[in-house]
Amino acid sequence: MKITIVQGPFLPVPTLRGGAVEKMWFELGKQFSSKGHSVIHISRIFDSLPARQVISNVLHIRVRGFDWPTNILVLKFLDFIYTLNVLRVLPSADILITNTFWLPLILSLRKHRFGKIVVDVQRIPKGQMFLYSLVPSLRANSTSVFNAIFAQAPYLKNKIFTIPNPLPYLPSAASVYTKQKVMLYAGRLHPEKGIWLLVSAFIIAYEMGLRGWSLHLVGGAESSAGGGGKEWFHRVESYAETSKLPIRFLGPVYNDPDLQKHYQDSSIFVYPSLPDRGESFGMAPLEAMAFGTVPIVSSVACFSDFITHDHNGLIFDHHASNASELLAQCMILLATTPDKLASMSKASLGVVDTHHPAVIADGFLTHFNSILD
Repeated sequence: MKITIVQGPFLPVPTLRGGAVEKMWFELGKQFSSKGHSVIHISRIFDSLPARQVISNVLHIRVRGFDWPTNILVLKFLDFIYTLNVLRVLPSADILITNTFWLPLILSLRKHRFGKIVVDVQRIPKGQMFLYSLVPSLRANSTSVFNAIFAQAPYLKNKIFTIPNPLPYLPSAASVYTKQKVMLYAGRLHPEKGIWLLVSAFIIAYEMGLRGWSLHLVGGAESSAGGGGKEWFHRVESYAETSKLPIRFLGPVYNDPDLQKHYQDSSIFVYPSLPDRGESFGMAPLEAMAFGTVPIVSSVACFSDFITHDHNGLIFDHHASNASELLAQCMILLATTPDKLASMSKASLGVVDTHHPAVIADGFLTHFNSILD
């Protein structure tokens, strides 16, 4: 079949500026192509990336996009302009997958040759699902997203299907005993990611007796990249420096081998995301688990799709008044019981099978065939 993938206007493909969604579809496009399908992937043009390029038999077409704005109304306007740019190059296809706001809305209002539309819902929707009533299919990446779509528009139930995000690469994990005493965070540095809570909990853990461990934070704080901005980051950085503990802010890492090295070296991955209606999947913890790095995550619902508390990770109640202390206790538990850490590390590697890109791609192709039929 002919498959078109259309990304949003703000991040390039390949992921030179990060982006879990872009990374996922970059890999799935290659998987679809390897299974004999014709794939075109449309994204924003960026730096030295050419307007047209073939990667692993996938044709990449790039159009003018934008840097990430801080204002939501500006974001929607830029998404509309980007959609107009996409329409100029959009090919005929059997299936059209997109996570843009305007494209499925515009195309669903008229008959077209661009393929059956699959809206890729990667975040908890904010009341806009009724706009896509004419779209053939809505893909939820987690149970929590499925439930949110159904709650907003129950009449769309038969159009919603759930397939998890795949691992963007398949690592060879090291034994937990060869790993370093490092607790890692990787992702946007933004208040909603619980960065202040993370730093505070690490400081409390040391006050409770933790020794010999360091905390590494990988990610950018620039507003243009979805971070919390310079002023906020300066306050967090100053707080960490005042503690005089081994807390290191390493900046953003967009190169996959370098990011994988962080996962490979770290023993514990801490991801204390705060917004219950913001986090929808949690790719970073999944990636860490594929390297045998044991996750500690907040009780945001989406994490329970692949993390079972006290089996392949730990989950703490981020709503509790003593959330920092609870997170600190989880850190100490894993840091001071190496046998438990090793057991959970082995269990976490199960995601390599359940979220293998080929397995997830087959799930998508089965669904594509069903809506074409």
